[in-house]
Amino acid sequence: MNIHEYQGKAVLRQYGVTVPNGKVAFSVEEAVSAAQELGTPVVVVKAQIHAGGRGKAGGVKVAKGLDEVKQYAEQILGKVLVTHQTGPEGKEVKRLLIEEGCDIKKEYYIGLVVDRGTGRVVLMGSEEGGTEIEEVAAHSPEKIIKEVVDPAIGLTTFQARRLAYAINIPNELVNKAIKFMLSLYAAFVDKDCSIAEINPLVVTGGGDIIALDAKLNFDSNALFRHKDIVELRDLDEEDEKEIQASKFDLSYIALDGNIGCMVNGAGLAMATMDIIKYYGGEPANFLDVGGGATKEKVTEAFKIILSDANVKGIFVNIFGGIMKCDIIAEGVVAAARELGLDKPLVVRLEGTNVNLGKEILNNSGLNIVAADSMADGAQKIVALVK
Repeated sequence: MNIHEYQGKAVLRQYGVTVPNGKVAFSVEEAVSAAQELGTPVVVVKAQIHAGGRGKAGGVKVAKGLDEVKQYAEQILGKVLVTHQTGPEGKEVKRLLIEEGCDIKKEYYIGLVVDRGTGRVVLMGSEEGGTEIEEVAAHSPEKIIKEVVDPAIGLTTFQARRLAYAINIPNELVNKAIKFMLSLYAAFVDKDCSIAEINPLVVTGGGDIIALDAKLNFDSNALFRHKDIVELRDLDEEDEKEIQASKFDLSYIALDGNIGCMVNGAGLAMATMDIIKYYGGEPANFLDVGGGATKEKVTEAFKIILSDANVKGIFVNIFGGIMKCDIIAEGVVAAARELGLDKPLVVRLEGTNVNLGKEILNNSGLNIVAADSMADGAQKIVALVK
């Protein structure tokens, strides 16, 4: 789960991480009022969307006076920002962060992430702040310094000190940088983050260490522990189909293709998308109905697939273990009848109660194409869609 920059900064402030003063605004009037309350000669007007690269897309403006705040707020609010993370469709800006200006002396990068290779949290730092870390990794990988954290001990002072020196934090500010990193780590662990990225971390002319930007992502599996974080969820930033899927505990991610996929098991779902691509098709989604799906859950999954206007055909690929093939078949038939399915449907069933599942499909009176294998099913749905 993602949250906005201003929300992330509010979370970090609770742990003693220094962030600029700022206020959220949902209208031009609120933006001007927020700037008046801040009372600083320089104010930054920042678009709030769940994507990086906002500055390059015109979503971050420095205002020197209330007239400029009003001008920039009018420009940015309602604008569709297209960045390297939004895709070509972009995202509409519905809220702004109005923040006090900062006397930036030097920019750095600090981030915490779960490294799947080591199974541990890794603290990363670079003296090339303000640049996407992917770009730094591409052209100057030696400038990314990493400290692997032992989960039994946590981030230690000497690790934070070593990283601070490695990225050339001024000697007189090393202790402040250490405190900053330890506080960031505390927030990361306490809130079950998957990413905590500060880009840039800045040293100011007054000798402060400040998080000028903040990106926090959270492990969705741990949200039951954090009702305060769940309340920060912005549904406007999420795909409607993904929101609906989450209500039924379905793992769904929308893609750009035209072949809808309904599969049980994440690994099989990934393999299904791969084999559709292999035979020249384009998957429209990742959808894992899980091992314990009910008829109602399967029906809802089918509805979500069909709510995508780009879907021209559907491939149901089920290997029945815990999930029984007859349950899937009942859900498919119920949904197809309810929605008046008029698009090609290919079904491959294998495993528990497979014969019963096939019997249900064959007796449904619906135009369902049976597949003998995953490859056979992929080839058939690609041909039917084309």
